[in-house]
Amino acid sequence: MSFLPQVFIGKVQATQSCGRSAIHKHAVDGLLALGQLGLEGDEQAETRFHGGPDRALCHYPRDHYEFWLNAYPEQDDLFMASTFGENISTMGMTEENVFIGDIYAWGDARIQVTQPRSPCYKLNGLTGVENFAQIMQDNGRCGWLYRVIKTGNVSANSPITLLSRNSEVSVQEAIMIAFHAPYDEQLYHRLLSAAGLSASWSLTMQNRLDNHRIEEFSHRLFGKRS
Repeated sequence: MSFLPQVFIGKVQATQSCGRSAIHKHAVDGLLALGQLGLEGDEQAETRFHGGPDRALCHYPRDHYEFWLNAYPEQDDLFMASTFGENISTMGMTEENVFIGDIYAWGDARIQVTQPRSPCYKLNGLTGVENFAQIMQDNGRCGWLYRVIKTGNVSANSPITLLSRNSEVSVQEAIMIAFHAPYDEQLYHRLLSAAGLSASWSLTMQNRLDNHRIEEFSHRLFGKRS
């Protein structure tokens, strides 16, 4: 199972709708070095929530942009690959057929799926839809993140090829467990058992088990606390 990617990188800059952000990325066709923290020339603004070893790359399915175009036809100039700040865009890879812990070959590098992307409030400003992050979270078209387990050179001409499947938890199911389902200890243990799950999501699931409740989403989704 191989997929040819589009590849995007961007620098932190002042933006009109998202504050200081690297969400605006541009396509790169040539060879790039992929290190432990991501692609050469790519940056993240808020490193507490973005980037780091478990979130070195963001992948968003190009398949989903048709859905957003149909939902918001007045935004036909907005919804296209890299709109959501992704580094990788493909057709055919979705939350349904990508699993937590999947290891892929990409050029000389090896990358592993660690978690779904957690939509944040900056998407509201980006799209001009005040609850867009909530809508993305609710419908599960979130994309996912990778860690780099072997650095190397990559490019848009190098296919992304599945090498091994290491858990039974799809990205779609992880989104359901984290964002949609009511409190369920069995589901949290299931997600915690998924090989390759990121440290931050492991901690979130463990905190739910320790505190017997689901954390609030409002600060992440709307930039304010409930």
